[in-house]
Amino acid sequence: MEKAFCSDSKKNNIVARKNDIIARIKSHGKQFEIVVVAEKALEYRETGKGNLMEIVLSEGIFSDIKKGIKFSTKDLEDAFGTSDIYQIADKIIKKGELQLPSSFKEKARELKFNQIIDWLVSSCSDPAGRPHPAERIKIAISQVGVKIDENKPVEEQAMAIFKLIQKILPIKIATKRVALKVPAIYAAKLYGNLKGYIIHEDWLSDGSLSCVVEVPARTQIEFFDKINSLTHGSIITKEM
Repeated sequence: MEKAFCSDSKKNNIVARKNDIIARIKSHGKQFEIVVVAEKALEYRETGKGNLMEIVLSEGIFSDIKKGIKFSTKDLEDAFGTSDIYQIADKIIKKGELQLPSSFKEKARELKFNQIIDWLVSSCSDPAGRPHPAERIKIAISQVGVKIDENKPVEEQAMAIFKLIQKILPIKIATKRVALKVPAIYAAKLYGNLKGYIIHEDWLSDGSLSCVVEVPARTQIEFFDKINSLTHGSIITKEM
């Protein structure tokens, strides 16, 4: 890594304005940081809309942006397979953590909460197949005392909430169970993406992971596209 000294240019100011924040992600045992415009980064993460050249303010990717310690091209290629700042920034903003100020955190949590409600209303029903009204689901969520995390994906939190409100509300979700075998080379890396869906797991002696996942029917295509992409299609799957 190299030391990067910041000038007065727009791109090199380190969190100079109220709405300039740090976005970070951990990968390969290292922390990667950039400076972004808070409201634009939040909108980009939630909607996928926006111009990264206007969202990202820092030049380069940093291990400690306040100290100006910048990653080398090799460091970035080893971790992300590319040294392109905007391709990496896309991953940091969408999958990492945004250091939002309190006012933005509240706004982000409210937006995330509404998206989770929409997800549950459209995916779930009562045992007879009738949809639950949004207000009924909101009441159930308040009763189980769930805290919304503005940095976690909608589906991950929706599934966790679904399992909790099942205890007090007759609710079901259309799901599909699939047995997976993940090669050892990808097992540890992929586990974080699978753990919210795993209902049974076995770590085999060769380091591979054998597990059964339960995936919402409405998102199964996206789910399998993602894990196949991360493992270059090497996962063995079997519908149950």
